[in-house]
Amino acid sequence: MISAGIEVKINRLESIVEQIGEAVLSTTETIERLAERLETVSTQLETQGQQVQQQGYQIVALCDAVQTLAESQHNSLQKLNELTQTLDRFMYLIQGSGD
Repeated sequence: MISAGIEVKINRLESIVEQIGEAVLSTTETIERLAERLETVSTQLETQGQQVQQQGYQIVALCDAVQTLAESQHNSLQKLNELTQTLDRFMYLIQGSGD
């Protein structure tokens, strides 16, 4: 009788140990899958970060080009104003000599 009770307890303990082992294995597999997913996300984020950095460089280059264009436009406008003033003086001289 006592022997049967001990055997039941041993079987129960074996069952508990087996369940704990299965839970540990399951947890380990879950953690490994999670680690793989995190690595994938990390790689994607790194790639996106590089793309954002490259886009930042492109934006800076574009801003420089726009600034150069604006300066060129300003210089052209100044030259056109000077040309217009010169033409106005020529017209004045031509009209004045025609009188």
